Amino acid sequence: MRGRNAHWFYLAPALALLITFTYVPVGNMVWYSFHQWDGLDPVMEPAGLDNYVRVFTDERYWRVFLISLYYFVASFAQIAIALYFAVVLSFSTRFRNLFKGILFFPYLLNGVAVGFVFLYLFQPDGTLDSVLRLVGLGGHTQYWLGDPDVANISLAGTSVWRFTGLSFVLFLGAIQSIPGEIYEAADLDGANRWHQFRFIIAPGIRRIISLSFILAISGSLAVFEIPFIMTGGANGTRTFVIQAYETAFQFRQIGLASAMAVVLLLIVLLVTWIQRRLLPDEEVTLT
Repeated sequence: MRGRNAHWFYLAPALALLITFTYVPVGNMVWYSFHQWDGLDPVMEPAGLDNYVRVFTDERYWRVFLISLYYFVASFAQIAIALYFAVVLSFSTRFRNLFKGILFFPYLLNGVAVGFVFLYLFQPDGTLDSVLRLVGLGGHTQYWLGDPDVANISLAGTSVWRFTGLSFVLFLGAIQSIPGEIYEAADLDGANRWHQFRFIIAPGIRRIISLSFILAISGSLAVFEIPFIMTGGANGTRTFVIQAYETAFQFRQIGLASAMAVVLLLIVLLVTWIQRRLLPDEEVTLT
């Protein structure tokens, strides 16, 4: 009996940490979302569904979801860039290891550090403007973070630079897990690189591509670090998470902010469920 239940002894620490720091806070968040609370008063006033009604009816809280579209589109560019370089570098290429390090390095940087680096890059008369003037494109300089029509594009581009390395490593690992004998057979049949990608690599890493889309969608909905550091949500760059943060810690409306967080969690879960229904695991193979 002791040996039969021994696995629980090893799982207990991980389960305790998971429950304490994940499920309990989520449960508290759901509980707060049904109350009016400023985070300091020892008494919380019941609010029923008022916080959720406000999230869906007040334009200030749902319109910021539209900002996520910039990051959603950028995530597709990120996946395409990462997939291209993963395919190219999976074959014999000069300086392959150097390029791998260059592509993955941005993901190792702290998000705050990335925000400050690109803040200086995009500031008026900063690095980007200087480079444009150097190559004779000085007429194209503009307020990269001050113009609402351009600011979100600049921020989304920063996110692409930072997170391409993660997608690249996922794709590269999946491609390298495909047996080499398959490539050898394809070479004997006269298949070129495009044929190998279309009939071997793409079907073989379909599950990783699916995972990348899940991460892209959830990430585009939960963007926080880059716009918060670089603009603070000004000039039309306020995302849903920044709005929730300000609601909780600036306006002291913990219940409303918790309702916003619950709504975001449900949207991510719904999108993930739809994605898994469209591409279930049993239809995906890695060989």
